[in-house]
Amino acid sequence: MSTRTFVVGTRGSRLALRQTEIVLELLCTQHPDATFETHTIKTEGDTSTAPLSEIGGRGVFVIEIERALLAGDIDFAVHSLKDLPADETPGLTIAATPEREDVRDALITRDGIGLHELQPGATVGTGSARRATQVLGLRPDLTVRDIRGNVDTRIAKVDEGEYDAAILALAGLKRIGLDGRVSQVFTPTEIMPAVGQGALAVQCRADDYETQQLIAAIDDSATRTAVTAERAFERRLGAGCSAAIAAMGTLERSGALRLRGLVGQPGGRILRAEMESPPTEAEMLGVRLAEFLIAQGAEELLEAPA
Repeated sequence: MSTRTFVVGTRGSRLALRQTEIVLELLCTQHPDATFETHTIKTEGDTSTAPLSEIGGRGVFVIEIERALLAGDIDFAVHSLKDLPADETPGLTIAATPEREDVRDALITRDGIGLHELQPGATVGTGSARRATQVLGLRPDLTVRDIRGNVDTRIAKVDEGEYDAAILALAGLKRIGLDGRVSQVFTPTEIMPAVGQGALAVQCRADDYETQQLIAAIDDSATRTAVTAERAFERRLGAGCSAAIAAMGTLERSGALRLRGLVGQPGGRILRAEMESPPTEAEMLGVRLAEFLIAQGAEELLEAPA
């Protein structure tokens, strides 16, 4: 191992910093003599209060970090994989996807009640068309309203009465020790997770082979296979942050890779399908499933106004 100090870039939120700690703990186990330095970067997604769909989609959480990578200011970055657009940025690569955390979504309420105990017309906070579409499929009588802010801020908005409930990724709540606040965990059949949900992406420059080699030691092949299929599904659909799409890849006991996908509209039609393939064909599986849903009318749903 070289004497180089590797600089890692991350957003400055409590969750982002914890995710970076997790990655550094894994790296230090694999490379006990390596030296790391953390550099926090503020992104537009952190500073703007506008809905994500209005400020450029979920990529707003990564643009400044990717610029720092390309400029050589940092050596690698830790992202929530679901924040990374399906098309990789030229010059950069995802060198590792560590073992995935829980993929499911969770409901937060003030008094611990579940979704079906909320009063008709109750306000549920989510900034995700995917979550809005599926929660309205379960409870069309609820009111879904955009919510922004980090995990602590969203929970505070529920506690203060601004919202009756909020839907958050269970993985993030677990990572920062707030899963005790969960009122209900949704099964993937109730609310299918986002592409890459629960997974971390460790990104570096495509020509920095030393850093790639360092990071590759913490890659989890099962996670990478699953998210490869999910991201190929999203890429083929051409869907962004404002689109209601979901996907979940799982490795079955049979050894097959199973991919479930969803496309829908809040308060409207929802298309679902699933397929299996050998794990070595993860990319093609995502494309095939997307094309199957396109044949069922997915593009019309994605192009329709919200």
